Amino acid sequence: MNVSLKTNYGGLSLDSPVIVSACPMSLNEQSRLDMQLAGAGAIILPSLFEEQVISWTMALGRHVTEREKGILAGSTRTRPSWAVDDAESYLALVNCASSTCSVPIIASLNGFSAGGWTDFAGELQEAGASAIELNVHPTRTRGYSGSSEIERTVLDSVREVKSAITIPLFVKLGRNFTSIPHLACQLLSGAQGIVLHGRGPTMDICLDNLKLTSRWKLTSPDDPCELLDTLMQVHSFCPAMPLAASGGICHADHLIKSLLSGADVAMVTSSLYREGIGVIGTLLEGLTAFMKHHSMKDLNDLQRRRPIEFSSEEERNTYITALSAHIHSGEN
Repeated sequence: MNVSLKTNYGGLSLDSPVIVSACPMSLNEQSRLDMQLAGAGAIILPSLFEEQVISWTMALGRHVTEREKGILAGSTRTRPSWAVDDAESYLALVNCASSTCSVPIIASLNGFSAGGWTDFAGELQEAGASAIELNVHPTRTRGYSGSSEIERTVLDSVREVKSAITIPLFVKLGRNFTSIPHLACQLLSGAQGIVLHGRGPTMDICLDNLKLTSRWKLTSPDDPCELLDTLMQVHSFCPAMPLAASGGICHADHLIKSLLSGADVAMVTSSLYREGIGVIGTLLEGLTAFMKHHSMKDLNDLQRRRPIEFSSEEERNTYITALSAHIHSGEN
């Protein structure tokens, strides 16, 4: 039986549901071609950060806010290491990648409140980006009056960016929002999809010098996939919003369960670094074998077999049972 893995993610027609998430590996042209050959449905380029967009905006003599000036001043003092040096170099990267790859190339913007995103998003579309992923990363919490203002800022940024482009806009959210299902419904007015969840470096404290440190850790292949509950909650509450699973997709089982939980696509990063680009093919082979076993001809068949969410009573009972079992096992 022939199985089709073609899917649609927020308006993008993809040959497979596996997308390479934003990572430095995709800076290399040969790596991008290998990802495409392995079966990736799309490739997301490494992020350009809002500090770099603000600098680009100022260089053009355009207005920036006092908050944006403060963000830029902070980056000037700390001198972070960028994956791509500046906005102009990023536009060249987008142009090169879109010209040499047949799969969609998605540009990535990382930050929170850069007004220059509106102008720069249009430049990304002209450079050849098939879509833009906006990785909203709300820092400087003390600068906002509360969670509602943070969410309004996200919604305003999304609407402004979308007003400047005709290509799809995807929003990558972290775990620290009050209610992601409700926010997903509000984002329908500007976003063509949501990525759950954006991961950041792990924060730590060095006990030798009592200073803060941070490091990026690969997801362990032994870790359970923790996305399923959130995916199912968002999909059941806001079924019109296309979803991407991101974080912890290490095995074919993770990919399959993510798709069954409501995701349209799944994104991989850690597995690429740990096992190589060929892992994309391994994930797709596992998905194909599963679909054949269950007589599914395409991903629409798989989506029709998605399990129904718990009722509120069932969910409460499952929650109590799980906690009770954990307590009892700890006493033995």
